[in-house]
Amino acid sequence: MEKPEVKRLLINYKTLEEFQKFKEYGLEELSMLEDLQANIIEDDSNSPFYGIYYGDKLVARMSLYKISGKYDRYFSPPKGYFELWKLEVMQDYRDRNYGSVLVEYAKSFGVPIKTNARQASGDFWTKMGFTPVKYNPTRDRGENPYIWLPEGTVEQEIEESVEVETKED
Repeated sequence: MEKPEVKRLLINYKTLEEFQKFKEYGLEELSMLEDLQANIIEDDSNSPFYGIYYGDKLVARMSLYKISGKYDRYFSPPKGYFELWKLEVMQDYRDRNYGSVLVEYAKSFGVPIKTNARQASGDFWTKMGFTPVKYNPTRDRGENPYIWLPEGTVEQEIEESVEVETKED
């Protein structure tokens, strides 16, 4: 079987129509729809969305958001990273490695990646070379972060904040 091609998705009404077919369709797409309706930005090439088509049907997608180094609380040295969201393969197209192809594409940029593993997806992320982070309640706020480290990057050390009680005189 030929390796599927990952394409950067254009921000247009056709893409939004395709997104409505995905189970995880939600607030991100609705805000994109509002932006489109307000600005009619047809075929924006700076879209954070990537996908795989089977024929002319979008069957797998993900979004990659570039996070600036000044907000980097996961990687050392902090130089910025991708946050991978909305990785989803349509039900009828699963078990064809489309999800793996999308993740490998994201890794090909050589930039650290953070994602939040949904329930029961930890094994997939581990298979893809991601590791769970040491949970920090202040930083992670109920998320389940997994990270991928390119060569030369390590996980940031978590500073344990210890509250010290003092007696007032």
